Amino acid sequence: MTAHGITAVLDDVRVGLDRVTVREAYDEVLHAGALLVDIRPAAQRAAEGEVDVPAIVLERNVLEWRLDPWSEARIPQAAADLRVLVLCQEGYASSLAAESLQRVGVTRATDVVGGFQAWHEAGLPSRLPAERLP
Repeated sequence: MTAHGITAVLDDVRVGLDRVTVREAYDEVLHAGALLVDIRPAAQRAAEGEVDVPAIVLERNVLEWRLDPWSEARIPQAAADLRVLVLCQEGYASSLAAESLQRVGVTRATDVVGGFQAWHEAGLPSRLPAERLP
């Protein structure tokens, strides 16, 4: 096996993803029934903030088991044709996670470009920790 580095891996993975901007994600969640999934760990969400739209939190270590429609550990929303928008802090880990979801059969999974950081910078609804409030 030849190592190509994480940048090459991300480039390869992203070829198969129809990545969405934060504004597209916001619209899909509110108007098209997409499921926004925040995969960031609790400590990161506590430090950086959370989206303030309908979303679920599935930390990265359980993501595939919860969204795999054939898994005994799946959540009620899990379905092969579910539109899943994966959100991480900056839009890197989410690409790997979305590709992994596609591999288990969630064919419409993708990720959000720029992650929560871009979400917040775009002025989309978010809840920030008290120490970060203006």
